[in-house]
Amino acid sequence: MVEPEACRYDGSARLSYARHVPREGNPSLMKRKLQDNIKRVQQRIADACARCRRDPASVRLVAVTKYASIEAIRTLVELEVRDLGESRVQELCKRAAMVRESMTRRMRDGSCPDRPRWHLIGHLQRNKVKLVLPWVDLIHSVDSLRLAEEIDAEARKIERRIPILLEVNAADDPSKYGVAVAAAAHLAEQLVTLKNVEVRGLMGMAPLTDDERVVRTTFERMRELFDEIIGERVMGPGFKELSLGMSSDFEHAIEFGATFVRIGSALFEGIEVAPQVAAD
Repeated sequence: MVEPEACRYDGSARLSYARHVPREGNPSLMKRKLQDNIKRVQQRIADACARCRRDPASVRLVAVTKYASIEAIRTLVELEVRDLGESRVQELCKRAAMVRESMTRRMRDGSCPDRPRWHLIGHLQRNKVKLVLPWVDLIHSVDSLRLAEEIDAEARKIERRIPILLEVNAADDPSKYGVAVAAAAHLAEQLVTLKNVEVRGLMGMAPLTDDERVVRTTFERMRELFDEIIGERVMGPGFKELSLGMSSDFEHAIEFGATFVRIGSALFEGIEVAPQVAAD
């Protein structure tokens, strides 16, 4: 485990959630703004890794597209952001299809970038598993055996083995999804028996608060659970991912070993929102 005392986080670098203000789109301006935002976030990741003596390559940025327009998402792909996260099943499927269609057209002129990887980071209902499986590369939010069994059954039909993370409610927040910390290791052992599901690690989130002690305590609990499950030697070598941290707290998450950080507002600051979000 990364020792927290060996890492120092400058609270002045903390970025509050940005307000997204719709405005007229300018493709060149949007691309430059996204480039600047990506560079800024990547630098913050690198700085946090340096404080903890970690390789920045060990932390993957998942761009959360909830508030992004399809034009902004296509631009992210052009800028070589390969991991895209969406919290809603219908939006993930729709946006993944639109991006694939766009990339298919570009393949004809030889200018197509690599295909992005889609992450489902929001709650997944069992009746929507069939819909999302053809599009998703990693499901971060599996929190019950019944859901995992549904994924396993549907994955068998399409001859896929679906990578998943076990979502843990490390903050003990009754309003949030996720398995309780005390039950997580047992559930992980059960998931290993499913042939068409591959458990890659854990996902969690800290409360949205300005109290850094609460945030750090939550991430520390997640890391301790992660190490405990690995120590029991039930999981295979693929169990190595820890999805922690968002725009407001990902530096802390990196201190405690996050391998995925889910960043939305810090990437899309100053970028116009998707039309349906603006309407809301």
